[in-house]
Amino acid sequence: MSDVETWRAVAAATGDTDRAAAERGVRLAYRGAGLAEPERIIWAGSPLAGARIARSLGDAGRSVRDEVRTHPWAEERRRVHDVLGPAGWAEHWNTTGARLWDTTRALAERIRTGIMEALADQPAEAAEIRAVLLDAVLGQHDAAWLAAFDGRGERLEGLAEVARHAGWWWPYERAVVICERPVALHRDEAGRLDRGDGPALAYPDGFALYAWRGMPVPAEFLTGLPSLTPERIRTEANAELRRVMLEYYGYDRYLNESEARPVHRDETGVLWRIALDGDEDVAMVEVVNSTPEPDGTYRTYWLRVPPTVSTAKAGVAWTFGVEEEVYAPVRQT
Repeated sequence: MSDVETWRAVAAATGDTDRAAAERGVRLAYRGAGLAEPERIIWAGSPLAGARIARSLGDAGRSVRDEVRTHPWAEERRRVHDVLGPAGWAEHWNTTGARLWDTTRALAERIRTGIMEALADQPAEAAEIRAVLLDAVLGQHDAAWLAAFDGRGERLEGLAEVARHAGWWWPYERAVVICERPVALHRDEAGRLDRGDGPALAYPDGFALYAWRGMPVPAEFLTGLPSLTPERIRTEANAELRRVMLEYYGYDRYLNESEARPVHRDETGVLWRIALDGDEDVAMVEVVNSTPEPDGTYRTYWLRVPPTVSTAKAGVAWTFGVEEEVYAPVRQT
């Protein structure tokens, strides 16, 4: 496994945490920063619990995140940049950390948002927790930039060791709060949180995030998906949740069971329109792949197009970014 794939696995790791290895990493990071090792290491079941514990510490001293994480990272980046040069550094980053950056950053941001949502009815605590989150080191979710420095020096080895074995952590002068890894992580092919029958991200203490193809949804919303009906979809007031319902239910199935009628048909396909109360129409073009499957059948696809299109050809042309008049494919696939 390449270094990048190893760190990709670190970022997505779930299950039991190796506490002893993570604590060794913490102590190594402190020593590398020229600090005395922390007197206490406190474990938490999730980033929400970790932030709450960090907020409540009364005798831990100030945050030493800058010494433990920010300054070593900046100095190591400067050193590698000087060795490789601007073009070399850009190429190195593009083949290492950049390949993990978008998905890990998005996951970390979603966790932060989920923490604040969990505290929505406690504004005073939420304001304090928001500040505490700035002191967090992201552990496994720092995998992107750690991948760029793997094997290039020992300065970041303590941080890397924690990341390999644990989640987020808070370093203070005399104490460290460190989180367990998730027990479950479900993502779609684009790397977005995605699960239709439970939490897409779950921690040992019950903190969890629910999502469908990257869109946050309430936990109770998912339990109703298996029993959806066209009427239930039509009466959903939230347009975003209605979209999730349609994706889960299937546009073709919804069209069939809603007794929808095609509004236009031509050589490219069939244009269907779904009228929704309080929302713009959903327009879909039904197209048949001209290339047969291995079993000789031809697969049907449904293309979501703007509700303003009036012909099937205009809808298909829109998916290619051209006007209907200039859309003339040599071969459809």
